[in-house]
Amino acid sequence: MALPKVIPINELKNTAKISQTCKESDTPIIITKNGYSDMVIMSVELYEREMAEAELAGIINEAVMEEENGAPWIDGDEFFASMREKYGA
Repeated sequence: MALPKVIPINELKNTAKISQTCKESDTPIIITKNGYSDMVIMSVELYEREMAEAELAGIINEAVMEEENGAPWIDGDEFFASMREKYGA
């Protein structure tokens, strides 16, 4: 993963350039104010990808916790067969 780009807040005046930078960047852009981190901006595409990854991580963590607390395992083939039977496919 690339290092995030860091820009001072006064560069936000050039909105067209900032928008283009966000769209071209694969990482969030850190905005600084008086030399300190103040805000983070990113493209909608990057935001949606980050949110999807966070949601997936939450689902995986929930499944791990269920397994650690004794939830029974379900065979994958049986699960998908029951889903096809229930919802059709």
